[in-house]
Amino acid sequence: MSIFRTKNLDDMVAASRHPGGLKKVLGPMDLILMGIGAIVGTGIFVLTGTGALTAGPALTISFVVAALACGFAALCYAEFASSVPVAGSIYTYSYATMGELVAWMIGWDLMLEYGLATSAVSVGWSGYFQSLIAGFGLHLPPELTAAPGSVPGVHTLFNLPAFLIMMVLTAMLSWGIRESARMNNVMVAIKVGVVLLFIVVGARHVQPVNWQPFMPFGYTGVLSAAAVVFFAFIGFDAVTSAAEEVKRPERDLPIGIIGSLGACTVLYVIVSAIMTGIVPYQKFLGVDHPVSLALKYAGENWVAGFVDLGAILGMTTVILVMAYGQTRIIFAMSRDGLLPRKLSSIHPTHSTPYFATWVVGIIFGLIAAVVPLNVLSELINIGTLAAFSLVSIAVIVLRKKRPDLKRGFRCPAVPVIPLLAVAFCFVLMAYLSLTTWIAFGIWLAIGLVVYFGYARHRSLLNKS
Repeated sequence: MSIFRTKNLDDMVAASRHPGGLKKVLGPMDLILMGIGAIVGTGIFVLTGTGALTAGPALTISFVVAALACGFAALCYAEFASSVPVAGSIYTYSYATMGELVAWMIGWDLMLEYGLATSAVSVGWSGYFQSLIAGFGLHLPPELTAAPGSVPGVHTLFNLPAFLIMMVLTAMLSWGIRESARMNNVMVAIKVGVVLLFIVVGARHVQPVNWQPFMPFGYTGVLSAAAVVFFAFIGFDAVTSAAEEVKRPERDLPIGIIGSLGACTVLYVIVSAIMTGIVPYQKFLGVDHPVSLALKYAGENWVAGFVDLGAILGMTTVILVMAYGQTRIIFAMSRDGLLPRKLSSIHPTHSTPYFATWVVGIIFGLIAAVVPLNVLSELINIGTLAAFSLVSIAVIVLRKKRPDLKRGFRCPAVPVIPLLAVAFCFVLMAYLSLTTWIAFGIWLAIGLVVYFGYARHRSLLNKS
């Protein structure tokens, strides 16, 4: 059937090496720092408090469970990224293994996931930024501080800081990936330094009595918290979107994917252990800055200020990498004819998908400015878990279809590891709310309408 037609892998790889394409400028350290830049942000600075309320001190186990789900999927991503170094991440891999309809639906899913992630983190960035400038006696007019209806009893109209940070980072991405990577590397180095400072200072104030009882809500609490803090790991998959801009993708992409995920897992487990060791988990109710709260609770107010600065930088890099990943997926879909061709045009000077970058930045910058955070965050986790499940299945399919394909990295123990990734993802999806499932279904239904009404007929495979 035409809706399950697949692309030729050899043609895809050859097209990615065309001299008029994206510049190959990234190395392994750029990719590791890009992954850390996407991962260390809202999760460690905000969601640790929410997770602690759900799991108690056993939040450390929740992070390990979420990391296992990501780790198994990361091995699958690493095999694909080293074998098919083409922009588009799981969208591209699905197109080559499971067909056009599946690829379109996962691309449609990722457009929402990455887009809402940039909007949601922009809103969080705005909150920390306003808190920081308030310390210097500066305040924005209430109407420009949040989306309509976000703050009970306050007349708000537009979240100006959230919109402006999206515009600044969009401009940076449109100028060039090399420049964006350098800026990301500097900010990542600073925010990791801030996290390490918290670990060194906070470890002195840990009271082991606060870890008792260790698992107050049982395994249900641990798994529920894992489904929540899974958001903290979203981003390592964005590294694969850079495949066409990597100098040696068969070697560097697996290093970037697995290296960034491993480093962030270690940081998360240590930070959550210290945080719940300083402050009884019950005190995190209604707190959106749990890490700095722990330091203030310990009397280390000067370090808490550095943590707030690290949170701002952390969220900045998350927005940057997520926006980058989304533009590359849209670029790949447009190049295949499933979206308007203008979205895959490359700027003659900057060698970036200039038009697509600005379209994404403006649309999701406006969404960040006018839509409350709780609405934005509902669909992100379920979309990512669906993508991770699909890439794991695709590895098994490609091993059967193309055993001869040159693979720079091979996922170990296939099909066991991919099936474990699917199992972990489905367990976490089961702990998400019914509202999230309904909203996700509605978005996918809209995607089907767009595919059969537009994309299917304009696909390059259909024309050929």
